[in-house]
Amino acid sequence: MPNNNDETIGYSRKHIRFGWWALLVFLTLGFGLEILHGFKIRAYLDVSNETRRFMWTLAHAHGSLLSLVHVLFGVCLRVMPELGTRNLRLSSWSLVGASFLLPGGFFLGGMFFYSGDPGLGIVLVPIGGTLLGIAIYLIARSTEHLRQTLPSAKQKSKNKRN
Repeated sequence: MPNNNDETIGYSRKHIRFGWWALLVFLTLGFGLEILHGFKIRAYLDVSNETRRFMWTLAHAHGSLLSLVHVLFGVCLRVMPELGTRNLRLSSWSLVGASFLLPGGFFLGGMFFYSGDPGLGIVLVPIGGTLLGIAIYLIARSTEHLRQTLPSAKQKSKNKRN
């Protein structure tokens, strides 16, 4: 369990770096989807491929949002290093796993689909969602001590008077 500043800063750098690179990947995917749409590619736009279009749009959206969550988590670790004192390794790996499985499951579900139902890749989505839930719970739980360590407005005004 990491509890020193150097290890917390290392995790902060990891998530900021991962977030920006993942954002580049998912925004490029979004650009690719726009190209498919702009050039009216039938494999993407036909009514029979609506499942593919929907799954790939979900992959792009979830991947982009999770990329920003990584950047935000990394910045929060830098600003409030005490966030990294409990379960940092587990929350970090859960967030990274969710970032691969959630959008990856949507993307694979759209690659091969059957009669309007997503392909087998969709089974990765609930696993990724569970990992995301674990990561967010652990991060939220690690903020509990912030309420106790921050001085209240009354204490601040008392200190100013003295």
